Amino acid sequence: MPGDPPATAPLLEMKGIKKSFPGAQALQGVDLHLHQGEILGLIGENGAGKSTLIKILGGAVHPDAGEIRLRGKLLGQIHPALARAEGIAVIHQEFALVSSLSARENIFLGNPPGNGFLIRRGEERRRARDLLDKLGARFSEETLCGKLSVAQQQLVEIAKALSDKARLLVLDEPTAALTPRETEALFALVRQLRSEGIGVIYISHRLEEIFALADRIQVLRDGKEVAQAPARNASRAQVIQWMVGRNVEVARSATAGPARGEILLEARGLNSQGKVRDVSLAIHAGEIVVLTGLVGSGRTETARLLFGAERPDSGEILVQGKKAAFHSVRGAIACGICMLSEDRKGQGLIPRRSLVENYSLASLGRFSNAGWMQAGRERQSFLEKQTALGIKAASPQAHIRALSGGNQQKVLLARWLATQGQVFILDEPTRGVDVGAKVEIHDLLRSLAREGKGVLVISSELPEVLALADRILVMHEGRVTGEISDPAAATQERIMELAVR
Repeated sequence: MPGDPPATAPLLEMKGIKKSFPGAQALQGVDLHLHQGEILGLIGENGAGKSTLIKILGGAVHPDAGEIRLRGKLLGQIHPALARAEGIAVIHQEFALVSSLSARENIFLGNPPGNGFLIRRGEERRRARDLLDKLGARFSEETLCGKLSVAQQQLVEIAKALSDKARLLVLDEPTAALTPRETEALFALVRQLRSEGIGVIYISHRLEEIFALADRIQVLRDGKEVAQAPARNASRAQVIQWMVGRNVEVARSATAGPARGEILLEARGLNSQGKVRDVSLAIHAGEIVVLTGLVGSGRTETARLLFGAERPDSGEILVQGKKAAFHSVRGAIACGICMLSEDRKGQGLIPRRSLVENYSLASLGRFSNAGWMQAGRERQSFLEKQTALGIKAASPQAHIRALSGGNQQKVLLARWLATQGQVFILDEPTRGVDVGAKVEIHDLLRSLAREGKGVLVISSELPEVLALADRILVMHEGRVTGEISDPAAATQERIMELAVR
């Protein structure tokens, strides 16, 4: 259990922080404090204001009002160089590393040991090695960052912060792409840094991590602080209620729809480049099938075959009992198959386009006549889906990049709903979204099943697997190694047994 924070003057004080953007008030007088040797779990739904607050602390965004004190010293207008000089380090989910440079070069980028004219390479190598050794890194400081795993790149970012003698470390969703073993190693490192007097602000949607690591929890909602409490005094249910403003919990699946209907989509003996091996599966009308397994087990590759994004080496795909003739994504969409990619930014969004343009991308034919777009119909259709899904946005014409992750995901879901498809394939549909948005997405998927649609969800989060599935398929090394037809009898242990055998 995390310990009590030291009873000393705060390392950091942020008072009355306000920030507005066109059409939105991101922060409405937020206070935050942090002591030396304390881990603060900062949580809230997407759009609550966490990212804006941290960007202000790191100097990337300037507040409209409020003050920031570090060790009692009032800081003026913070910019990134000043934040770094004052010992503030922010490690974002998307790392600020140069992939073509070595770990050593990245650690000291912009601040190499030397006299301003000559860089002391020997000292740089020694200090880089010392920092990486301290963090338990088992790779050479000369390795190019582009060749490091996500967990290793994260260690380089932390080493970079320590090289600047950071006393305040902000970790934003640090475990999003880590394995359980890598996550435990990160936890041990963060606890070590706490014992050395470093203050840590830890941001995560995964409440189990917050309870395992944080000394204190602070919750933001709609740009305001709604609660803070010692982590040991807060319950999961209470924290979720603070976050979303209502009682909500991820419950075990209860689709309660019509009896399982005809087979809408079937795969027989699919093989592809050694990554998918003799995979056969079926998705019925009115059910949610969850495909799970460890990273690299072939889940995403299987989904891409079903969606026509890749062509199988052998095997066949049937749509409503007939052999599919499509060999492309366009053909799959025409057959009523939709797919939400796990890579929201890389394969889903067009960030510089508006919400309504992103929404209509897969169904342009519905909103055009003789080649001309009917903007009124397009906008009205989006507004209907916006209301139905609770998409929080100032305007349909706003750039989608301005939305929180959860709202971006809802726009992508709305895109596929607009196609009026019959089979929905969703790869990690709740990755990177907050608890409230996760529950809303789960409710939407159950609603689709009740309407008689077929739903295939790919998920690596075992609680989500158990919460959603009417039937569970488990993959290992490209093969389906087991099926659990009674989700009520499923356990995380049973799923893991099938995932590693």
